[in-house]
Amino acid sequence: MKKAIVLCSGGLDSVVTAYYVKKRLDYEKIVILFFDYGQKSLEDERLCAEMCARDLNTEFKEIRLPELGNLSASLINKGGEIKKLLVSDLRNTGEESKKWYVPCRNVVFLVYALALAESEFLKNKKISDIFVGFKNEGNESYPDTTKKFVEKINSLGEEVCAGKFEIFAPLIEKDKEDIVLLGKKLGVDFAKTFSCYAGSERHCGNCLACKLRQQGFYWAGVEDPTNYAKG
Repeated sequence: MKKAIVLCSGGLDSVVTAYYVKKRLDYEKIVILFFDYGQKSLEDERLCAEMCARDLNTEFKEIRLPELGNLSASLINKGGEIKKLLVSDLRNTGEESKKWYVPCRNVVFLVYALALAESEFLKNKKISDIFVGFKNEGNESYPDTTKKFVEKINSLGEEVCAGKFEIFAPLIEKDKEDIVLLGKKLGVDFAKTFSCYAGSERHCGNCLACKLRQQGFYWAGVEDPTNYAKG
């Protein structure tokens, strides 16, 4: 029996991943791993990740990375104008995605996840698999959410870790509506997820993450329970 470490931001994709691991796979123990890197929506993300851990009866662990937030020029961490996107803007998300990219964020997250797995292995010889909710958002993927990236990080882990851990991204080839439908089947309470890049307490309804979330519910034919800010 092995342990699973699920990287969870409290967003729709990562919460669905956590439910998938808990309800469809066979692990002795699951850890919900959350990162604080000074993101604007920190409190909302943490709350949803904690609720996910509680609802699934799993362990919750938080790692603080303040310096990553200091290095970032992303709108996730810094102030700046947030474009109110239209559905038509989702045809080409390349330029908009660049505004929200936190340099090497997923590299840093997964190295810490590997370090956690390695620490557990050295203490009790148990192997941990690592799960991420990567989904290539829109037509332009972030460089650290691709299948090639996951393969490269797995190769790095094989090279440097004593334990033989594997990183899985079970949603990476799914469309957002497919993730919504899977979450519905798994019993996810979507109101307990927070996807917004810029919001606080409520989703802004205008940023790239919000628009992709809205379209996911729309094309899935599932009622969107999200509390969006007016306007």
